[in-house]
Amino acid sequence: MTTFNHRKYQAFPILTMPNRQWPNNSITQAPQWCSVDLRDGNQALVDPMTVAQKRRYYELLLVMGFKQIEVGFPAASTMDFDFVRWLIEENKIPDDVTIQVLTQARESLIEKTFAALKGVKKAIIHVYNSTSTVQRELVFQKDRQGIIDIAVQGATWVKQHADANPGPQWQFEYSPESFSGTELDFAVDICDAVNAVWQPTLENPVIINLPATVEMSTPNVFADQVEWFCGQVKNREAITVSVHTHNDRGCAVAAAELAVMAGADRVEGTLLGNGERTGNMDIITMAMNLYSQGIDPELQLGDIDNIISTISGCTQLPVHPRHPYVGELVYTAFSGSHQDAIKKCLDRRAPESTWNVAYLPIDPTDLNRTLKHVIRVNSQSGKGGIAYLLEQEYGVQLPRWLQIDFSAVVQQQSESTASELMVPQIWALFKSTYTHPEPSYQLADYTVSHGAIDKIQAQLASGDNSVGVIGEGLGALTAFIEALKQHFNLDFEVVNFSEHALSKGTDADAIAYLQIKTATESVIGVAIHNDILTASLTALLNAVNQLETIKRLAVA
Repeated sequence: MTTFNHRKYQAFPILTMPNRQWPNNSITQAPQWCSVDLRDGNQALVDPMTVAQKRRYYELLLVMGFKQIEVGFPAASTMDFDFVRWLIEENKIPDDVTIQVLTQARESLIEKTFAALKGVKKAIIHVYNSTSTVQRELVFQKDRQGIIDIAVQGATWVKQHADANPGPQWQFEYSPESFSGTELDFAVDICDAVNAVWQPTLENPVIINLPATVEMSTPNVFADQVEWFCGQVKNREAITVSVHTHNDRGCAVAAAELAVMAGADRVEGTLLGNGERTGNMDIITMAMNLYSQGIDPELQLGDIDNIISTISGCTQLPVHPRHPYVGELVYTAFSGSHQDAIKKCLDRRAPESTWNVAYLPIDPTDLNRTLKHVIRVNSQSGKGGIAYLLEQEYGVQLPRWLQIDFSAVVQQQSESTASELMVPQIWALFKSTYTHPEPSYQLADYTVSHGAIDKIQAQLASGDNSVGVIGEGLGALTAFIEALKQHFNLDFEVVNFSEHALSKGTDADAIAYLQIKTATESVIGVAIHNDILTASLTALLNAVNQLETIKRLAVA
């Protein structure tokens, strides 16, 4: 048996910040979004996207409303270079959209990057170099000044090429890569040094992107790092502070949200969180988190199934059925108590009221998911969920006493098949249990004579045989009860009865539910007919047929 050696790891150091402000802040508007799916997401795929897939993905991002899109690393990839050229030459960049390209702080790469952007109207040049302690000491084996020199030289080359190509509207972005593992004072020093070259202004700010390239701490510590940085960096008013969180600890969304509370203006991420190792920050999840709090995410997410199919088709990655907001099962309740609570909340909700439904943080219909898919039935399900499904699909409003009885039937069926029951299967089971389409006796014909005492004469058919029955009582149903008691020599009483129309309109079918009880048995009959009296009489006969079947089996 293997035992973890936890002693080879050490806790990430926390910051001493007695006056931290972010815990008292809240997010009131969406940050600037930048999709990095076409670069960061693409490089994480086993099979990178083809040209056709990348174009399809880009079109999706435009439809969703992204205004900043990182389209590739043109100096490092011929496909990325050609894709950038296609965007520009085919006029595929809307006027309100800015493409972003990535490059390392190397002169040849920066030169090729600007060549790829020839003719662009506006673009973000994103340059980076690694700054973390482990990268600096073990990978590059340089001191702090050596790493600053790389960044400053890269910033200088970027500015020189931009000055030599004055037509486009250029914006510069710098990332101290692995900011999360960089000493904060050093992160500030290197960003200040880059900005000293770029000289940002309020009219032309730079983007300083703070990546959690490896998520190393809890989200609150990352928020502390961001707040500390924002408070110490020079010329903060001319800087757009961006964050780029990864999901190594499973907290990328939380870290980005707290970072915005701590002062970040912009968030880079990918749709559904695709990215290297455990993934990038999931923009859809964060955007939907904002939406669930009454904040406009400023992205179009309503046709979520089309978004998912496009992403999966381009990346060849499946979506987990429990993925937040978008998974196939995230709005589905199998638990009986959950189903009952959802049904009651939906039944009592006014159409224009604030959303407040148990177990559903948002209205699934906002994402084009139908409410009939909210409740699904297996052996864990209860009466409320089953009743909800039948009402949504067939207009059947089961009375509580019938819900209790039928839920046991459904549970037994689900347990015996060890599978989920679909709505048509539940409906077929309901009819076979209570309506008995081929019972021992069927109501062939009847007439009712009204008076002080009502009288019914009915013809019951069983195969090729038929019998006549006669009964009297206060009302046709009571008269039929007496007729059946006499004919079948049964002693029973009606303990529950309910009826309603299945839809609106004068030609709507009616459904009747009726429960009868003897000294030893309790059975339920149900019937549907376009005449409410016929439905009631047939429901009674269906119940009596069950008693007759029980009696025959007992004798046998």
